[in-house]
Amino acid sequence: MAQKQLAPLKTDEVAVIKRKPPSLKVEDENNRLKIEIDGDFDRISNVVTSKSVALGLIGQIVSLGSWGKRLDENAANFAIGFLDAMKPEDAAEALLFTQMAATHQALMMMAQKLNHTSNLQQQDAAERAMNKLARTYAAQMDTLKRYRSKGQQVVRVERVTVESGGQAVVGNVTHGGEGRQ
Repeated sequence: MAQKQLAPLKTDEVAVIKRKPPSLKVEDENNRLKIEIDGDFDRISNVVTSKSVALGLIGQIVSLGSWGKRLDENAANFAIGFLDAMKPEDAAEALLFTQMAATHQALMMMAQKLNHTSNLQQQDAAERAMNKLARTYAAQMDTLKRYRSKGQQVVRVERVTVESGGQAVVGNVTHGGEGRQ
């Protein structure tokens, strides 16, 4: 594939390079899955450096499907687009984002089912599933937040009251790690 040559930029110019987001074209030919990859997959391939993991991830995304469909190109492209838009920093994040896309899709399918139920039993089942999926998505977001913060915790004290005769320490306090003797 030929690479485009970019002209050198002057200091007052800003380069805007449009990238083509990744997409998948999916076909089922005689029970054989055919996947065509198009667009810029660099955000994904740069963090998922194992070819077998990358191929497995794409295969899993393609098999997400949607309501009543084994394969759904739109559902697959939603998931790959979400993964790309979230800009994973490593393979673990790529896998988590794929799970989040799948959870979101399942949640939306349950919302659709809830809106079209014909009896109370179906409504209760769809509502329970929606609640579980919504909690799962929230837990995935929390996991991402903790993972990206690398376990660092910040404690901020909003208000301290020192009564008359009391003592307070103002500033950074560190503990040397030794207990009382």
